[in-house]
Amino acid sequence: MRDLAPDLQRRRDEALYRTRRVVQGRAGPEIVVDGERMLAFCSNDYLGLAGDARVADAMVRGVETYGVGSGAAHLVTGHVAAHHALEEELAEFTGRPRAVLFSTGYMANLGVIGALAGRGDSVFADRLNHASLIDGALLSGARFRRYAHADTAALEARMAGAGGERLVATDGVFSMDGDVAPLPDLVKTCRRHGAWLMVDDAHGLGVLGDGGRGSLAHSGLGLDDVPVLVGTLGKAFGTFGAFVAGSEDLVEMVIQRARPYIYTTAPPPSVAAATRVGLRIAAAEQWRREKLAALVRRFRDGARQLALPIMDSQTPIQPVVAESAARAINWSRNLEASGILVTAIRPPTVPDGSARLRVTFSALHEEAHVDRLLDALSALPRGDLA
Repeated sequence: MRDLAPDLQRRRDEALYRTRRVVQGRAGPEIVVDGERMLAFCSNDYLGLAGDARVADAMVRGVETYGVGSGAAHLVTGHVAAHHALEEELAEFTGRPRAVLFSTGYMANLGVIGALAGRGDSVFADRLNHASLIDGALLSGARFRRYAHADTAALEARMAGAGGERLVATDGVFSMDGDVAPLPDLVKTCRRHGAWLMVDDAHGLGVLGDGGRGSLAHSGLGLDDVPVLVGTLGKAFGTFGAFVAGSEDLVEMVIQRARPYIYTTAPPPSVAAATRVGLRIAAAEQWRREKLAALVRRFRDGARQLALPIMDSQTPIQPVVAESAARAINWSRNLEASGILVTAIRPPTVPDGSARLRVTFSALHEEAHVDRLLDALSALPRGDLA
């Protein structure tokens, strides 16, 4: 049995070691972290619903009605009324005939790729896709090919001569860069090659498009353009879990073949009950998206004035590029000394040489919070900012 200590020390030496923080209290822009009150800019709670009293009350009522656990997989006795109602509402929200719940977005991506592709087929993935899409492709047994980020010409070249079923998988909004995939061009490419197009819109749903219906609505696309839509519920909708939405046959195939669905206990029904309320709030309260957009504009305007190395993103994900992992850690620690929490993102989450601060905004942030962040960023060691 090998000694693991040297590998752990190597990660520390390379500034790649990760540590957990203990957070107390309800989710929000100001939280207590390891006993210290911090202004946080590193949550995916884009609409500020994770701590919303209406969503919390719905979960409490769900516990009173259903108890604290589902007790079985969906295909045994774990699929209860709250799950079914949420699936119907997610289908309506996304404009698709049907949706099916998963416990996590990671499991949804593994499940749907494995249900649609296998040995003899080909899966194509954007190079900056989330790890779950990469792992789903690898575990499916299909031939796996990655293409340069957001480069449909590169995808076209990769698809030439590919055999079997063809599946193209992409993030809708890329979780570490914050940019939106070139979805209309991907639709055209997939149509030319008779390929499935699968979009994981974890960071677009609730944030982009009419009523928060995501990057597909933002791009004017529907079911005929993108047959496979994956969404998560633990970001803009404020709760936990994920879903796959599409045609009747697609969803039924996922239910029949997706191993992470078949062999996993269903999520607590109280979570589904809370999500139904979060979904309704997200669709109805447009002010949350409008405020988010205003905060992003304020940050980007200020960052440009400070000549900060920001990326080309119009979403609540605003990376500040440090390049080296050591510099990203140093920046994060400097911000923390000012009472601001922004996580340093390092390889392998992002490519070598592109370590960063991943600044994210919530509808609960205020303009004064943005200004405080900009002031702290402006005070970072100028040698590091050069």
